[in-house]
Amino acid sequence: MLAELAAANAAFGVIKSFISNGKDLASCGKQISDFVFAKEQIEKKASKKKAKGLGGADLEEFMALEKIKEQEKQLKEIMIYAGRPGLWQDWQHFQAEARKSRRYAEKMKAKQKEELIQMLGYIVGGIFFIGSMGFIIYFVAKWAGKI
Repeated sequence: MLAELAAANAAFGVIKSFISNGKDLASCGKQISDFVFAKEQIEKKASKKKAKGLGGADLEEFMALEKIKEQEKQLKEIMIYAGRPGLWQDWQHFQAEARKSRRYAEKMKAKQKEELIQMLGYIVGGIFFIGSMGFIIYFVAKWAGKI
């Protein structure tokens, strides 16, 4: 949680310094991406802990999320005042599409992993079956006196 918050703070600091130095938002695109990624990681960790019922660092998570919300509000203001008209709305739409794409990729990765495990199960079962049949044939042949 602290690593993600530190990454978000560092990225936001770079964004603010770029804008205050007169550079445009496009020149700090990577930092904006890093900020959003760190925000999503913090939210994901907080929701996982909440779902599991773990409440050890509730205040820390809450304060981290509040700080991120404040920084996101400042980023919104920067995009509105330093960017082109409609940039914030376009950014929100882009984020939503990117989030959907990441979720789909995560689901596909989980599905592929599940299929791989299933295939490995079939292979191990097949090997066990063939080995068992060979073992049975060997003992039947030995019992019949063929070997």
